[in-house]
Amino acid sequence: MEKSHYYCSTMNILGVNVHYEVYEKYPTKPTMVLIHGFLSSSFCYRKIIPLLENEFRIIAIDLPPFGKTEKSTRFVHSYKNMANLVIQLVESLQIKKAYIVGHSMGGQVSLIAAKERPDLFEKVVLLCSSGYMKRVHPTLIFGSYVPYFYLCIKHWLARQGVLKNLYNVVYDRSLIDQEMMDGYMEPFHDDRIFMALNRMIRDHEGDLGAEELKLIEQPSLLIWGDEDKIVPVQVGERLNKDLPNSTFFSFKNTGHLVPEERPEHVTEKIFDFCQAN
Repeated sequence: MEKSHYYCSTMNILGVNVHYEVYEKYPTKPTMVLIHGFLSSSFCYRKIIPLLENEFRIIAIDLPPFGKTEKSTRFVHSYKNMANLVIQLVESLQIKKAYIVGHSMGGQVSLIAAKERPDLFEKVVLLCSSGYMKRVHPTLIFGSYVPYFYLCIKHWLARQGVLKNLYNVVYDRSLIDQEMMDGYMEPFHDDRIFMALNRMIRDHEGDLGAEELKLIEQPSLLIWGDEDKIVPVQVGERLNKDLPNSTFFSFKNTGHLVPEERPEHVTEKIFDFCQAN
């Protein structure tokens, strides 16, 4: 019987139980760490993992409070703390060097991790990364201290609905099927996620500024969708100017969910980028 090259596990880091998945078809291949975006999980990489795993050992992490990771109200949900969590998990797996890939919010987490540990993360791939966002409005931060404010968050997300949210993030709506809706909806069946999101509003510190971005010297690959409504392509072009060693690509007729919409193209760009000296 062939030995499985996939396993998932949980590790307690910074007081929270973190779910991660490992794909090691060829364990000696370079390691690639995948970080998802806001209101998402490692599920968003389901189409590119099978294409990447022949060339990389892959670690896909569910950031708190998303995916299968614990929905904690004690964890500080700042980008810096999330980056620290990623660093500690990667080090605990005895990984000395890795490529890091971040989608949307995961792009900011990846940038901070790369800035903090250039020795650990040698190249960065940003897929429609968030950029230049400020801290949330003080009124919203004040609201997060109001008892049961998390129910307002739950109500707002329920009113949006999974289908409406997916319409916002993909250009070709024919890609949306039941499997996709179920996969993105699953973590929200647990009410504790709304309590943790309430805490996240309080902890969110805003994105890295231009001066901090200029300190990130690792090679960076930026991939965008021209029709991205969540993080417009102009943000990617601005990041390309501020990151000193970056390359920028954008795909036509593509929205925010580039790993779902353009898996083959994204994988091809990642291969070329990681194999270049």
